[in-house]
Amino acid sequence: MELLKQRIIKDGIIKKDNVLKVDSFLNHQMDIKLFAEIGKEFKRLFSDCQINKILTIEASGIGIACIVAQYFDVPVVFAKKTQTKNIDGDVFTAKVESFTHSKTYDIIVSKKFLCADDKVLIIDDFLANGCALLGLSKLVKDSSAELVGAGIVIEKGFQQGGELVRSSGVRVESLAIIDSMDENNGIVFRN
Repeated sequence: MELLKQRIIKDGIIKKDNVLKVDSFLNHQMDIKLFAEIGKEFKRLFSDCQINKILTIEASGIGIACIVAQYFDVPVVFAKKTQTKNIDGDVFTAKVESFTHSKTYDIIVSKKFLCADDKVLIIDDFLANGCALLGLSKLVKDSSAELVGAGIVIEKGFQQGGELVRSSGVRVESLAIIDSMDENNGIVFRN
């Protein structure tokens, strides 16, 4: 998606340890016009799929997932990273290690929001090591729902996540795949 790639080049900041900071438009301050184009593109990419639910993980994926859900006219469920008093009844859980935060979370979704009749599209902002995506995939599997695929805004193609998730059988569609990035050479995208 050329519009996204140009925005990453213009406003993305490369930090140490292969961190790409895109908080000015994607995951802190959100560019809703860009999100609308992202939503249209995911709708195009997954137009061959029956989808009745979108799943993401808090917090950065929620805004994107909500806009994408408008194009599919389906609800969004997000996996919480902490148990709260508001989550009652049985839950699905999975362990997820965050690349950016170097922390492991037990992600949680109430069993009343994922069931065997669901056809689920996962949406997330980044794919690096694949832990979040594999954790979300586990929640879908545990619910006996059908995972139709995963839509990723930015994939770090030089890290293992994309290959790991695809080899597990998940269809992954990434809008921008970065082959390399560093402060001297900038960002190189896969064609």
